Amino acid sequence: MRIIDKESYFIDRFASKHIGDDAAVIDDTLYSTDAFFEEVHFKRAWMSMAQIGRKAMLVNISDAIAMNAKPKYALVTVSLPRDLSYEEIDELTQSMQATAAEYGCEIIGGDTIGGDKLHLSITIISKSDHPLLRTTLNEGDLLAYTGVLGESKKDLDALFRGEKIAPDSRFYAPTLRASFVAKARAFLTSGMDISDGLFCDTNKLLDINKYGYEILNTINDNTGLSGEEYEMLISFKEVDLKQIRAIAEETQTPLTVFAKVARNDERFRCESHHF
Repeated sequence: MRIIDKESYFIDRFASKHIGDDAAVIDDTLYSTDAFFEEVHFKRAWMSMAQIGRKAMLVNISDAIAMNAKPKYALVTVSLPRDLSYEEIDELTQSMQATAAEYGCEIIGGDTIGGDKLHLSITIISKSDHPLLRTTLNEGDLLAYTGVLGESKKDLDALFRGEKIAPDSRFYAPTLRASFVAKARAFLTSGMDISDGLFCDTNKLLDINKYGYEILNTINDNTGLSGEEYEMLISFKEVDLKQIRAIAEETQTPLTVFAKVARNDERFRCESHHF
């Protein structure tokens, strides 16, 4: 029996043709959801309520941005611990609403329950006339990532050691590349956000398209294994590299080309962030 991680095994139990991308695409509407759970994704000792609310919303909006979609509505399910004060609830909800509004998204409902920890699950409903999919990778495409990877894991390790990190750390508030994706969409062949680390997410992209890679720019483990970056992993034809670089410069988006898609079985060493 092939060894498969439990997250992939669970997802594979469902037969819908809409599963596999950052969001499910049905006509021009996209549906996505992500959990943001205390003691799994964050500790309350590490973050203010405003930081928790902002990151919870950003990691969910990231799925829409990654697919060249505009987030329109959000449904929020939250488990509220008994020790959360009314002031903390205000701080949390105000931060979520303000962050959603930055991207033209409105929170329209959800569900609340009592619990022993602060858990949030958010569903985003978005619109796109030209969604960016994972399944359209081509042999010979260049693979690249946006931003500078590695800070999220570095700062997470520092928090586990009991150290302070910068208030503007990417761990607290990732940068979403909405402008870059929108402007570059015509030249992109596939894409996804980097939530499980560059190595793991590149493997996912290769797996679903049944390709491998040839390395062009060696990536160290600090860069490749840093999860929750929410930068973009993209592919495009080599002939369009100049156009992509120009759009990256125009939108002030750091861009690193690191591999070429090839017909082989090469995969990066990947460490699961979920277990």
